Amino acid sequence: MSASQKPKQLPIYAFLSDAAVERYARMTREGHFNLASFEVFWQQRHKYLEDAGYLLRPRYIPNWKPSWIGTNLDPTYCEDSIMLQEHQVMDATRSETNEVVAIKTFTKDTEELQIAQFFSALKDPMNHCVPIHQILPDPFDHEKALMVMPYLRPCKNPDWSTLGDVVDFVTQTLEGLTFMHRHRVAHCDIATPNIMMDARPLYPHGHHPVRLNFAPDGMHRVTPLPRAGRSIRYFYIDFGLALQFQPGATPTALGRVGRDREVPELSDTIPYDPFKVDIYALGHLYSQEFEQKYDSMEFLIPLIELMTRREPTQRADAEQLLLKWEEIRRDLNKSTFRWRLAPKGEPAIERVLNDTVSVAWHGINHLKSLVS
Repeated sequence: MSASQKPKQLPIYAFLSDAAVERYARMTREGHFNLASFEVFWQQRHKYLEDAGYLLRPRYIPNWKPSWIGTNLDPTYCEDSIMLQEHQVMDATRSETNEVVAIKTFTKDTEELQIAQFFSALKDPMNHCVPIHQILPDPFDHEKALMVMPYLRPCKNPDWSTLGDVVDFVTQTLEGLTFMHRHRVAHCDIATPNIMMDARPLYPHGHHPVRLNFAPDGMHRVTPLPRAGRSIRYFYIDFGLALQFQPGATPTALGRVGRDREVPELSDTIPYDPFKVDIYALGHLYSQEFEQKYDSMEFLIPLIELMTRREPTQRADAEQLLLKWEEIRRDLNKSTFRWRLAPKGEPAIERVLNDTVSVAWHGINHLKSLVS
C-alpha cells in the first residue's frame, strides 16, 4: 500500500451481533472453516513455494489460526476464511514483483507440459496460449510438477458489454486458434472456461483471486472498468487434452473428450480430425455466447456457419476463417463498437433505460480516464 492510500474502514456488515459471535465461534471450534484436504496439499508446499519466491495467502501458512478468533468479525469477510475453488490451481504472489500468479499441479508424463512450454517459448502477437513462468518439481511427488503461470480471470467475468468487446474477443480467439493450428497443435477442449483473460486493466487496484467481485482483502466489493478503450488480452488455457502432430502426419483422434459434447463427429470408435473439432467448438462458443444471446449479432452468422457445419470436411480451416473474419470486420462500422449488447427479447422500455445508463456509464469512465 502506497503512502497516499489509507486503510479502508471496515464496513458495518463485517461485524457480528453478540449472539452471532458465539455461533461462529462454535462453528470454528467444530471445524467448519478448517482446510479441506485439497487445501492441505498446498499448505504442505507453503515453505517450498516461499523459498522459490511465491507467497501463498495467510490461510495456507503452516499452523494457520483463523484471524477472527476472539473478535466480533464475521468470518465470511475475513480473507483467510476464503477457501480454494479450483483444486488443482493455487493463487500466489511472486515476492520479487508482487505479481499475482497461478500455480497448477499436474502429472509430468503427459503432453501438457511439452505443449505448454513449446508455445510459451514462441514470441508472436498471434500467440494466445497461456505463458509459463516456471516449472517447479513437486517436493513430495516425483511424478508431479508445479506449473507457474500468470493469474488470469474467466473471459466472461465481467460479461461482455459492447459490440466492440465481441469483435475483440473473436479477433483474438481466432488469431490464437490459427497460431496453434499453424504449429500443428489441436487444443481438443475449446470452451468458454478454457479461455481466460488478463483483466488487470479492468481492476487497476486488483481483486481477490477467489472471491472475484471483491477487493484483495475479500471484504470490499469492487466494480470493474469497461473493456472499451482498454487492452484486454485473451488466452487459451489447459492443454491437458491437446495433441501435437508432426508435419505431414494425418491428424486423427479418438474419444468423446472435451467440454463441448455437441461436436457431431466425436466417437470412441471412428477416428476424426481434431483440428476440425476445434473449429466446431469455437464456432459453437460464438453461437452460444453471442449470436443466441444478443441482438445485432448478424455479422457473426456467416462465420459461425462456416465453423459449425455438421460435415467436418465442409468446415473452413483456421487460416480461411481468419481471412473471412478480417473481411467481415473491415465492413463493420467502428462507430457501432461502443453500442451496448442488448439481450434478445429485452422489452423496448427497458432497452431505452439500459441504453441511457450505458451511455452515461461509459461517459463517466471516459472522463475518469482523462483525469487519471
